[in-house]
Amino acid sequence: MLKDLKAFLLRGNVVDLAVAVIIGGAFGAIITSFVEDIITPLILNPALKAANVENIAQLAWNGVKYGSFLSAVINFIIVGTSLFFVIKGIEKAQSIGKKEEEVEEILAPTQEELLTEIRDLLKNKA
Repeated sequence: MLKDLKAFLLRGNVVDLAVAVIIGGAFGAIITSFVEDIITPLILNPALKAANVENIAQLAWNGVKYGSFLSAVINFIIVGTSLFFVIKGIEKAQSIGKKEEEVEEILAPTQEELLTEIRDLLKNKA
């Protein structure tokens, strides 16, 4: 039973998923800090001051506190946009790597060509 558990936990998909969750958590913390510490002071503070509110969480209309929701929506948009650009960059890097491999395969001599060159070199030396 422990052998099966070890095999399950060390499968590629489980390890990849664990890494993705950890990186996702760290990425989420970075984006949350970006929204709370940079976006809110630079962009939203003037709007908050116009609404006579010090914190976005205090925004409310008829008892409905929509400020935290607004912050979560902004956070989601930034995370989605960031992930879009990260994935596009990874796809581009992978396509460049595939093109390089294709060029190397095209330029690489075949076994027959190498053997022919060796034969010709041996004939010329003899």
